[in-house]
Amino acid sequence: MKYLFSIFLLLTVNQLFAQDTKIKKEKWHWNNSKQDTVAGYAQVLKVDNILYISGAVTTNLSPEGITLVYKNLAASLASYGATFENVVKENLFTTDIETMKKYNYARKKFYNGDFPAATWIQVERLYMQDAKLEVELIAHLPK
Repeated sequence: MKYLFSIFLLLTVNQLFAQDTKIKKEKWHWNNSKQDTVAGYAQVLKVDNILYISGAVTTNLSPEGITLVYKNLAASLASYGATFENVVKENLFTTDIETMKKYNYARKKFYNGDFPAATWIQVERLYMQDAKLEVELIAHLPK
């Protein structure tokens, strides 16, 4: 009897202090859908007050192409009321790092001098075969 009571007590205490194992995820994708089921991703995934933004791409590594990428990222941020001021991390992947460095001024204007932590990586190829640049972001919303 003593052992049954101990097991019962242990299970009850465990339930009281157990954490919810399910993460609440909110998703946004272009055209107001929740996710792309063909490629299998969501453009923006919100968990708590953090936004994880999938890469925006361009096939045109020029000031115009870079500006288009950051305008698309601005739309992703805006889907949850955020701006580039909320961005804390940027990951940039390009097939030509020297050209990206040359046209970096097109990127910098979106941050207005408040730059996030950033990683730039040159790769041989991106998911979209003709893409030259892909940028993903992590942003924090106020609590």
